[in-house]
Amino acid sequence: MAGCCAALAAFLFEYDTPRIVLIRSRKVGLMNRAVQLLILAYVIGWVFVWEKGYQETDSVVSSVTTKVKGVAVTNTSELGFRIWDVADYVIPAQEENSLFIMTNMILTINQTQGLCPEVGGSPGRAPGPHPSLHTCLQVCGAGPRGPSSHSFFFFQIPDATSVCESDASCTAGSAGTHSNGVSTGRCVPFNGSVKTCEVAAWCPVEDDTHVPQPAFLKATENFTLLVKNNIWYPKFNFSKRNILPNITTTYLKSCTYDAKTDPFCPIFRLGKIVENAGHSFQDMAVEGGIMGIQVNWDCNLDRAASLCLPRYSFRRLDTRDVDHNVSPGYNFRFAKYYKDLAGNEQRTLIKAYGIRFDIIVFGKAGKFDVIPTMINIGSGLALLGMATVLCDIIVLYCMKKRLYYREKKYKYVEDYEQVGPSWPPPAEVSCLQGAEAMGMGPSREALLQRLTWVWHSVTLLAQAAPLSAAAPSLGPCTGLTLNPASFQPATSQVGSDNGCPEKAWCTHT
Repeated sequence: MAGCCAALAAFLFEYDTPRIVLIRSRKVGLMNRAVQLLILAYVIGWVFVWEKGYQETDSVVSSVTTKVKGVAVTNTSELGFRIWDVADYVIPAQEENSLFIMTNMILTINQTQGLCPEVGGSPGRAPGPHPSLHTCLQVCGAGPRGPSSHSFFFFQIPDATSVCESDASCTAGSAGTHSNGVSTGRCVPFNGSVKTCEVAAWCPVEDDTHVPQPAFLKATENFTLLVKNNIWYPKFNFSKRNILPNITTTYLKSCTYDAKTDPFCPIFRLGKIVENAGHSFQDMAVEGGIMGIQVNWDCNLDRAASLCLPRYSFRRLDTRDVDHNVSPGYNFRFAKYYKDLAGNEQRTLIKAYGIRFDIIVFGKAGKFDVIPTMINIGSGLALLGMATVLCDIIVLYCMKKRLYYREKKYKYVEDYEQVGPSWPPPAEVSCLQGAEAMGMGPSREALLQRLTWVWHSVTLLAQAAPLSAAAPSLGPCTGLTLNPASFQPATSQVGSDNGCPEKAWCTHT
């Protein structure tokens, strides 16, 4: 408890003031200048030159529109000769800062509302293999029909969970997450050797077991994408677009982006985008993916506006890990509805695989402003004080002569009200001033410290044991004269009246 009170009293009734001590040391001096140079290099090189700390900054506000051009041709036994244009493979027609281009598909044509055998994920059976599945694999086969490289219709193979032996294996009214419809509770023939649970659904149900390879619309690799980007920095009221003022209509119709020859052309070949990201377009087109087109607007508005230019970069956004390739790519389903001559509603279900291109615009603009400049200058000056702090730590706690430097660094001064106005005595002060002026003996500071100790010792002794009249009195020396020889260690005499002793017992006459 006493220790806590003493610490609290020291905290409340002590005051620290800086003291300047000049240390003549090459090691410490070089270390101090090296730290100051490092801080100056950081402030000037990094803060002001690299980070442009003298500028006010603003983030970009942008809008993006896109336009795709290209025509693909397919000729299959199922669809015949067919032309695919923008309206067929760009789904939907417009998106915000992105677009989807279909590169592959699984078609299920002429679907109608009705009853049909389930293909996979039937809710009428608990998951697990069925003995009839082996027979189905032998009869149905597991590969694509025929040698056509563009075939996207396959022999359907029922899922093991859909195979049944009797109606008891199917639960009426159940609809699982992976089911194509609602179970009727009946077990019906799927083909000549296998039965599956019947469902009420769009029939025939889709079978997406096999994805066409190579991609059905592999010609999309040569399609072109026009990106129109308008940017605005509201703080500086600065706006610009990526179709630069020097780009003419003739140039725009003929140019294609190239990082070396045409770095500012806003028209991109799709295959080149994927290639610049380090991937193969034909591999990506089979199961789809997501590509990012990054447009960077970093502008220094202290320079001419014509130097504020877009920088394009490309990367694949969906992660492809060979060891963990579960549910890869990008796909979704949509349908086209129509009615036959009898007025019955039909549809063509399309499971579309493709590449989604996300246009990501980012950047910042900077312009000179007094306020950030002064703030960073003030911060730099404050950092220069770290050099002194670091050197103090090393000098006072790490060097061999740390005790010596610590003694010179810190000085403890008693309360003036407690010591009294008569200290130090005039004789000692005059003696110290004379010795110091002649360059002899210890410094004035060291002698003052010693005399302070002597004075307090004498005062305590005088209070403890009153002296008789015959005893010599304790007090300041009077009538002292300066004798330089008395400052020599070999000839100094304690109690002498012809010099300035370190510790004097004086007799008043």
